[in-house]
Amino acid sequence: MISVAGLTKRYGPVTAVDDLTFEVAAGKVTGFLGPNGAGKSTTMRMVLGLDRPTAGTATVNGKRYAGLSAPLREVGALLDAGAMHPGRTGRAHLRIGARSNGIPLSRVDAVIEQAGLGSAARRRVKGYSLGMRQRLGIATALLGDPEVLLFDEPVNGLDLDGVRWIRALLRGFADEGRTVLVSSHLMSEMQLIADRVVIIGGGRLIADSDIGAVLHGLGGQRVLVRTPAADELHRALAERASVSRTAQDELEVTGLEAAEVGDLAHAAGVRLHHLAEVEESLEQAYLSLTEDSVDYHGAVPGQVREQVTEPVTERLADGPVR
Repeated sequence: MISVAGLTKRYGPVTAVDDLTFEVAAGKVTGFLGPNGAGKSTTMRMVLGLDRPTAGTATVNGKRYAGLSAPLREVGALLDAGAMHPGRTGRAHLRIGARSNGIPLSRVDAVIEQAGLGSAARRRVKGYSLGMRQRLGIATALLGDPEVLLFDEPVNGLDLDGVRWIRALLRGFADEGRTVLVSSHLMSEMQLIADRVVIIGGGRLIADSDIGAVLHGLGGQRVLVRTPAADELHRALAERASVSRTAQDELEVTGLEAAEVGDLAHAAGVRLHHLAEVEESLEQAYLSLTEDSVDYHGAVPGQVREQVTEPVTERLADGPVR
């Protein structure tokens, strides 16, 4: 288990993490989500003892990371795939990690195979692609066969086969009862593998919940129904749920399951041409929850043109531009 309690980190006047409290339980994949600058990487660094908290605590199985006698045997982590000596081979990098933590060298061959490094393990790291660095970083995290795993953007640089591999790997570890914390900006991937999500913004906790509860928090179950008698069905459902007209023959119903809508339509003698529950997306829920916590907004091309042309127009009205 990973436990974060009242965790705070300040860099001068900037508060990167602000009184953050949550737990990452064993047997689940926990997605750690938030906009750029939210404090995710800083939090993970404090869990791993790389940054010292200004206040609060971050522990792994009840201990600070610095107090672990053989860290790689208890915690495996990948925060930065570029943090490797470029002149060493992948195999040498893994052997150093194994020897420094009392791990049998047989584990080196095992994780090379597990990560799909193959013959690339004999090449120097400086010749690796980003995807191969990611694989080597993941292999390093797995060296000690740890019970706790932390990954920051693990699919970054991986091809489709690599994405499918890491997805199955993380899901498999959680199913074995291990603790898995994954930071990612890919909401579609998180929706596929995460059991629980911790969402932060501006260094503060926004949500800490099972993924299903986060999705349903968008406003309840929604059902899309099409019928040639939309007005009649609207009247039949209005007392039991929130109903909105989305097209001439289509209604969106909030607060009832599809079976309930079907039963009410049948009781009212209304024919249905389509009836389906609307699947919510984690991306929608995430954007809704974090909309007030985004520090860096990009501009679409139209907005950029307006910003460029408006000041020029004002200057032309005052006189020639010199």
